[in-house]
Amino acid sequence: MSVKDLAEMQEKPATTLADQVLVSIQNAIIKGELAPGSKINEQALAARYGISRGPTREALQTLERQRLVVRLPHVGARVAQLSVEELNDLYALRSTLEAMACELAAQRITDEQLTRLRALLASQEAALKEGDTYFQEQGDVDFHYQIIQASGNKHLQETLIGGLYHLLRMYRYQCSNRARPVRAIAEHKRIVEAIAARDGELAALLMRRHIEKGRQNTEARLLELKAEAEASFNAMGPGRSNKHPEGETA
Repeated sequence: MSVKDLAEMQEKPATTLADQVLVSIQNAIIKGELAPGSKINEQALAARYGISRGPTREALQTLERQRLVVRLPHVGARVAQLSVEELNDLYALRSTLEAMACELAAQRITDEQLTRLRALLASQEAALKEGDTYFQEQGDVDFHYQIIQASGNKHLQETLIGGLYHLLRMYRYQCSNRARPVRAIAEHKRIVEAIAARDGELAALLMRRHIEKGRQNTEARLLELKAEAEASFNAMGPGRSNKHPEGETA
């Protein structure tokens, strides 16, 4: 699957039944509709989406490769659990690889790719002025996609987009900070300016700083959510229940 296909998969309707199920379950996990840590009940999911267990099983296997679903011995399949430790590991890897993508993009980006990047920044600024922060979930990711694509390194593309980005989307969607977009766009503009100037070293440094600020914001929000969940759990008192539609939380 090409980088373009991977990027467009979030926006375009899936073609096969297995693809449709994959995107539906994927989005349910990313948005928290299937709670982090909750048990995956294959039969219940198949019934929920009105399909047989074959396509459901195929979709779950792909979600395991994307690390949105984890399978543990004697426990079974569960939705990935949000954790500060994994968040930090994920962002550390992302920072290193995307810095490399910036260095390569500064060498290889075409005029057409640069024009698309600048057009994306303009559309983000316009959206923000209109009060639309939806791009934080989609357009901002597309900004990173475009730089990774401009790197021209297919292995880097497959590792970042095919292997990491769905899990990153889950953290970002569930731990978003609405104050972040204004600063993020300014950081995006500086990165693009460095790439356009063919200054790979500066572009890489700016990308590392950009990702680190995103990590700090995401970590802070994750800790807030965990504290809120713990307070709510304690307030429920004896007899509390952790059951979710598709199973039970860990």
